[in-house]
This record gives sequence, C-alpha cells and structure tokens, in this order.
Amino acid sequence: MNDPISNTGNNISKRTFSCASRHAELHIFLYSQKVDRFRPVLLVDVPRDSNITAKVMKSLNIPKGVRRVLFRTSNTDRRLMFKKEFDSSFVGFKADGAKWLVENTDIKLVGLDYLSVAAYTDARPTHLIFLKNREIILVEGLKLGGVKTGVYDLHCLPLRLRGVEGSPARCILIK
Repeated sequence: MNDPISNTGNNISKRTFSCASRHAELHIFLYSQKVDRFRPVLLVDVPRDSNITAKVMKSLNIPKGVRRVLFRTSNTDRRLMFKKEFDSSFVGFKADGAKWLVENTDIKLVGLDYLSVAAYTDARPTHLIFLKNREIILVEGLKLGGVKTGVYDLHCLPLRLRGVEGSPARCILIK
C-alpha cells in the first residue's frame, strides 16, 4: 500500500497515520494522564522550508485555549517519513519556538511529521524546553499527507511497554 492514509467507515471520516515514537509513557506514570485519546486536536500547516521559530509560532495565530496541535511542515511534502535514510535537513522546532510555545500558549500536546519535534541542530535544548517546563506530550513521526487542516479527535494506540519513556504507536485522526 503506497498511501499511508486509509479511509474507512460510512458517516465518520477516519484518517490513519503512523507515529514512530511518543514521549508520553513516563508522563502517564508521573501525572496519571490518559494519553490514548485527545480531543480536540488542531492540525496546522507551517510555512514551508522554515523551522518552527518564535516568529513562525506567532504567525500561525493558534487560538488561545487550544491544547493539542499537530504541525504539518515541508517534511510531509518531501515525504521524509518514507525515506530509508535519516535526513538531518528535516524541519522541526528551534529552541526559541519551543520556548515561545511554552510561555505563550496552553498547548499540552505537540505533534510533528518527522522523527523528532526538534530541529536537528537544536535537538537537546528544544526537547529540554518541552519536557522540563510543562507537561507537554510529544508525538513524533506523523504521516500527515492527504489530511486537511482543521480540528479532529486524535487517538494514539501505543505499545504498552514498561519502564520506558516512549513507545511506537498507531495514531488515528477522526473528523
């Protein structure tokens, strides 16, 4: 099957996409959060060929009160999730973009369309900002091609692994 998106059902539009890893399992244990179902979640398009900086975050005009956001970038256009080799030129959050998100929004879940939410050159500081400052769940490795921007229910179906901070998961968007 070449297309990662599958449509099923009669009256409900279901979109299935995969997720390589999630930094949520440790958060379940520490904060007793349920992380298998999130609603609503907002899917936004990030300006192409730009890492997610504070300036980009401001330009997205994400409404106050939104708590869960999936960011579709040029990674989807470039089909990076389908490549066999790792591509360090992927788009992700820069540290200033993560800091702006933490300080200026109510977002508790961040999803991105490659193997890391953090830009390759800012991986450590960006992850530390997300994970130390707030209880933010990171969903990485999303395949978001063919999905329209908008509001969805997000269901993440992780492998239940003990003693780990992340797990492979199947993530499903329901309109």
